[in-house]
Amino acid sequence: MRQATTQAAGRRMSGINLFGHIAALCAVSMWGYSFVSSKVLLDNGLGPVTIYVLRFILAYIIVACISHKRLFASTWREEGLFMLCGLLAGSVYFIAENTALEYTLATNVSLLTSMSPLITAFLINFIYKSEKLGVGTWIGSAAAVAGVVCVVFNSSNSVEVRPLGDFLSLAAAFSWAFYSLILRSLNAHYDVWFISRKTFFYGLVTALPFLFFERNQVDLPDVLSRGEVIGNLLFLGVGASTIAYVLWALAVKNLGPLIANNYMYLQSIVTLIVSTIVLQERVSLMGYVGIILIIAGLWAGDNINKIIARHKRH
Repeated sequence: MRQATTQAAGRRMSGINLFGHIAALCAVSMWGYSFVSSKVLLDNGLGPVTIYVLRFILAYIIVACISHKRLFASTWREEGLFMLCGLLAGSVYFIAENTALEYTLATNVSLLTSMSPLITAFLINFIYKSEKLGVGTWIGSAAAVAGVVCVVFNSSNSVEVRPLGDFLSLAAAFSWAFYSLILRSLNAHYDVWFISRKTFFYGLVTALPFLFFERNQVDLPDVLSRGEVIGNLLFLGVGASTIAYVLWALAVKNLGPLIANNYMYLQSIVTLIVSTIVLQERVSLMGYVGIILIIAGLWAGDNINKIIARHKRH
């Protein structure tokens, strides 16, 4: 009886983990595609802060229709954590990332913002002394980082040090890593819809001051009358914001921030594939090597530790 109960619990846990992996993959895929959508909107004259505010307004309206009965968190401390989520995963991350493109190469931005999983691993190892990371985690992270470098250099072979832009890119990577750690504690007490609504709200509130300093001034009604603008804004607001953030909260809840954040490495692969299909950009041999290394790194990070643990038991 005890063995049957254990097996049933194991199957349930396996199903939960599988759902977490699928949720993380879907969220990161939408975020990878969002770079192309954002590029279309930038080409139509919208500024990075305007794009961010419009997509989060749409996302907030949708989530508020689903989760609207509860207004505040249980404590002011947790309300403060929600404010941090909005600041870190909203205004700081997106504004820092998009502003960095004005001061440094896109190659630098892609490479440095992709470091968030590695930063998350270091933070967990430093903050949570009881959660020592296995050798598989470090091997997988190293392989995935090498893969990201290859993918980034698929269409470029130069990196220049430009302090302000590079600092902003690293700030974006650190902000996402801290957001994932905070999300882990909030997931224990709140559902994903409430977490997403609070994140969108505080992300908007903290971004509004930046909107007044944006240099891109366009005739907004005219721009929003264009079909491709509406289509890409709907994708960013409904898909890459609403659905992706909810899926990401579920992924972190089921897998933990370390394993979930490893999927961020796949973002560069999705962007590479979409750019090839939509923008007709060529994939070089280095790009294919990068894809293989990232996938191998994800497998290693999730499986080598399990293999070592089984070997020790036997």
